[in-house]
Amino acid sequence: MPHTILAATSASVSELKKNPMGTVAAGEGFPVAILNRNEPAFYCVPAKAYEAMLERLEDLELNAIADAREGQVVHRVSLDDL
Repeated sequence: MPHTILAATSASVSELKKNPMGTVAAGEGFPVAILNRNEPAFYCVPAKAYEAMLERLEDLELNAIADAREGQVVHRVSLDDL
């Protein structure tokens, strides 16, 4: 059964166990697909890429909130009123 691998680099679980940091480095900053019996089991994502992904998701969520509020009545207040 074919499986889609969503990474340019892949490694086996055995390779990951032998050299974890080398496996991460092989992805050159991008996720590495970790295969178990030639099927993707999980993705090993470097910290910087993971942080960027979470920031992007947060931005998308905030944009969705802002879009949902578009057209609502705006109430002007002063800082003293808060």
